[in-house]
Amino acid sequence: MLADTPVAVAPLRRAVSTLVQFVCAALVAALVAAVGLFAFDRVQWPAFNSSNVTQAVTTVMQFAALAVLGLSIYLLRRRRWVTGARVLSWAALSGLVTATLGMPLAATRLYLHGISVDQEFRTQFLTRLTDSAALRDMNYADLPSFYPAGWFWIGGRVANLLGMDGWEAFKPYAIGSLAVAAVVALVLWSELVRSDLAVLAATATTLVVLAYGSPEPYGAVIAVLVAPALVLAWGGFLPATRGGRGRQGWGAVVGTGLFLGLAATFYTLYLGIAAFVVTVMAVVAAYLARRAGESWRAALPVLTRFVVMASIAVLVALIVWAPFVFDVLGGNPPSESGTATHYLPDAGARLPLPMFHMSLIGLLSLLGTVWLVGRASSSHRAQALGLGVIAVYLWYLASMALTAVGNTLLAFRLEVILLVLLAAAGAFAFVDFSRWISLATSENPRVRRVLVAVGALGALAFTQNIPQVLGSEITVAYTDTDGAGERADQRPAGAASYYAEVDDVLLSQLGGERDDHVVLTADTSFLAYYPYFGFQALTSHYANPLAEFSARAAAIEEWSELSSPGELLAAWEELPWRAPDAVVFRQGAEGYTLRLAEDVYPNDPNVRRYTVTFPKELFDDPRFTVTEVGPFVVVTATGEPA
Repeated sequence: MLADTPVAVAPLRRAVSTLVQFVCAALVAALVAAVGLFAFDRVQWPAFNSSNVTQAVTTVMQFAALAVLGLSIYLLRRRRWVTGARVLSWAALSGLVTATLGMPLAATRLYLHGISVDQEFRTQFLTRLTDSAALRDMNYADLPSFYPAGWFWIGGRVANLLGMDGWEAFKPYAIGSLAVAAVVALVLWSELVRSDLAVLAATATTLVVLAYGSPEPYGAVIAVLVAPALVLAWGGFLPATRGGRGRQGWGAVVGTGLFLGLAATFYTLYLGIAAFVVTVMAVVAAYLARRAGESWRAALPVLTRFVVMASIAVLVALIVWAPFVFDVLGGNPPSESGTATHYLPDAGARLPLPMFHMSLIGLLSLLGTVWLVGRASSSHRAQALGLGVIAVYLWYLASMALTAVGNTLLAFRLEVILLVLLAAAGAFAFVDFSRWISLATSENPRVRRVLVAVGALGALAFTQNIPQVLGSEITVAYTDTDGAGERADQRPAGAASYYAEVDDVLLSQLGGERDDHVVLTADTSFLAYYPYFGFQALTSHYANPLAEFSARAAAIEEWSELSSPGELLAAWEELPWRAPDAVVFRQGAEGYTLRLAEDVYPNDPNVRRYTVTFPKELFDDPRFTVTEVGPFVVVTATGEPA
């Protein structure tokens, strides 16, 4: 029995060692991001969209980070100063993330895409969970959160701890969380492949995510983990097949379950594609086991591992999904299916084929595609990434097919996942092809130097162009009005500059705390800065399916047609939901206006805006207090209906 102890203890020691590396890497990344962002904030930089200075400084920092990453790869390959080289790689990769996003945004307090469109509801969610740790809906009172709260909850707790408003914490938290996710992915890669290859793969996938996925930071932190997680999952299935050569075993099973659970708490769509890929892997592994064992009983170990993965994922997912699930099971089923999947842009109506684009990402994708096909029978990495690519294309086809019945699977948002998988494959392909070329030239050192130089310059060229890829998102961050009522490009602020006065009016007339009150307004960015509950969401696509979006919209239109204040107050009294405590209108030529939205899918754009006008006489009553604030009219209900 004593002789067996080292064998039993070895996996535990490895798991503990890996966990320690995850923690240490995350701490290094958080520290680097915090120091970098603090340093950027100490200097008065010009706006990125009106000066080339920040681009120049960004490029210098990116070059330095890539140089340190190159040094770490060299040291790891030569097995010199291994521990120090790993720490260097963590610091350099997190520094690369911080410089690439933080420096172009250094002169604004807003993140990519400012506070516009989708970024508005994301900021609102972070503001809600900064105000309270309860898993409440981002907009509607008395409802549990439907949108996965994991990333936002952590950010809200960080913002609350630092004494920051949610909108103010969004940018540093988004950049910091991406930096942490990148080095966590690096550590995971290091458990799966040689350390120098891990740095190369992690750098390639991180750069792709920064370029194409960073505007959605809560999704980007999952996207950067997808490739190593799929390699891990495939390694977890292979030991269950006779003759399987996977080395991760049950550790990979647990790790895959934890990743799926994390995806469920952060980003539902990425959970969907990850779970689909893992399911495809399980089917393929079961077939291989059946073929090797000549009986379907040989596939039972594969099924067992799949069930364990799914069970772990469900348990982790319930951390944030439990309130919503229990509310539905408790007798409050959704009254409508929701319209979250009612969106089909051009990118979702055709298969993405980046390997045929004339660009650096196209070349990397082409290398990756060739490698995936060529190594499909000999490399577990190629098999895992290849199955992921196939699954993404199947998802695209299913999404396009579903348009015939009035729905989609939002496949266009998986393009970044496809690029990540192909980028990882491309990084491995570059190493393999370089080795083959070197061997074909009798390992001529000049050839090796040329290959290294080409790879390094290609990485620099792609990296320094990322701010240009994100140019429109960066511009919006400078042109939107922030929570302090200022525009970072120093031009006149928009209507949001009056939000602080609107907030003062609401607090003085309603009393209590902001989250005690429900506000009806079409200027929903106000709710992204101040944690009042909203009576109606920005659009139906992000509305909680328990909130009855369409019925609320119909009610608002009916109110505008009433003839007296008493009728309006009586209608509010009879609502099945909490009535508004205040309404924030815009001034209109014929009365007070609200600009609402409705779903018009399958049209693109999928949202139609329409205006509802309330006659001023509807609020000419002592039970209402009407206050004009700039372009807004704030109406508070300060009395009981007669």
